Amino acid sequence: MLIHGIGSRWQVWKPVLPALAAQHDVIAVDLPGFGSSPPDGGPGDVPHLADRVTELLDALGVTRPAVGGSSLGGAVALELGRRRVARAVTAFAPVGFYGSVGARWCQATVGVARSGGALLGAVLPALLRTRAGRAALCGLFYARPLRLTPDEAVDDARALVAAPGFAGARRELGTWRFAGAGAVPTTIAWGTRDLVLPYGQARRARRLLPEARHVRLKGCGHLPFGDDPAACARLLLETA
Repeated sequence: MLIHGIGSRWQVWKPVLPALAAQHDVIAVDLPGFGSSPPDGGPGDVPHLADRVTELLDALGVTRPAVGGSSLGGAVALELGRRRVARAVTAFAPVGFYGSVGARWCQATVGVARSGGALLGAVLPALLRTRAGRAALCGLFYARPLRLTPDEAVDDARALVAAPGFAGARRELGTWRFAGAGAVPTTIAWGTRDLVLPYGQARRARRLLPEARHVRLKGCGHLPFGDDPAACARLLLETA
């Protein structure tokens, strides 16, 4: 199972899906209030989102999957591991390993990205169809934004702007901190060029999760799947 981050949607995992699907059945979800999933009226915090994912797994009859998560979804994956709902966890730059300054920075960066997309409005597609536009507007999340196609960039930006679950999840980012992990195989991966949750937070993750495998994704940004899909797929497969 794959879980996206705040403002994102299941399609963020598309670069790694072929490699994963060649060996496993893969479920990539849209969290409530993101992508194609309607909001559910919940607070949008990590425990609530973990509850919703658990309910989905129960409805599908899936027991103890390997779970991968990105950013907010990484924290949800760790929570599922703590609850032993997941048999193994791979978390890419999970939230919750920051202090108060880091939390505010995360809230500010994702907020600016959403506000900027909304402000640009009708001209956003035209900008994102240029190399300069993708470099400027997608560089916050990707170290190699030009690997995105124009259509992918436009669809991602529109999904971020339109997500009804964004405000609640962003608010909860300021209060939630890592609450511990379960005794399941765990990999924490962090891009060295992450601008949303800077790589220094990986050091705190190492201290709090000494038994986990910690991986440095050299030259990757906050969403490393487009920057280095082969490395990300390998980590997911190895941990699973």
